[in-house]
Amino acid sequence: MFTSKNAGIALLTGSFLLTVTMVLHPAGGSFEHLLKATTMIVISHAIAIIAMPVCYVGFKGLYQSLGHEKLLSKLAMAFSMFGLTAGMLAAAINGLTLPIFINRFADADAAMIETLKPILKYGMSLNHAFDYILIGMFCISVLLWSIEMVKTKKISVWLGYFGIVLIVAAVVMLISGFVFVNLYGFRVFVFGLVAWIVWGGVTLIKRTEPENIKSKL
Repeated sequence: MFTSKNAGIALLTGSFLLTVTMVLHPAGGSFEHLLKATTMIVISHAIAIIAMPVCYVGFKGLYQSLGHEKLLSKLAMAFSMFGLTAGMLAAAINGLTLPIFINRFADADAAMIETLKPILKYGMSLNHAFDYILIGMFCISVLLWSIEMVKTKKISVWLGYFGIVLIVAAVVMLISGFVFVNLYGFRVFVFGLVAWIVWGGVTLIKRTEPENIKSKL
């Protein structure tokens, strides 16, 4: 039977994998730098891709715990699924497609590298587009779940308040010109999200409700 504890463990595991991804994620740079860093690029993004379905399992448990009949909880689950999909695509583009592409030109001369730069910039722009979708979907998802937590008091009211404050802070930062899609900005977003997920995971593990989450996933 799938229980709150299982969902909490999944959330903690997903958070750990996302943290490892951000720690290992190399900074961008020149063509030569990217070529040297391809192994670490692949490893860090492969971990991120693995984290997506693990987080899905945890989010599904959170959704069931708050009540699958609740509209806000349903919407939050839907937005989180789109966010996870966008995250997988972003990781595939930046972490798999990019290394495969540049390794085919490992012996390129300076002229060829200049020719490749517009293609690399297009790939980066596509990656940023999926990053924006991921950030937007997760912000909406966390906000909706946090509001539902405050309303229903089924999991943790304080986690709900923290989620609301977190998203308000993200909006203020965005309006102030903070860039979330560069490496530093994305790390700030991910670590903020991880803090919320970890709290949610610990809360689910400590739940004492006698009933299990009835879900076949």
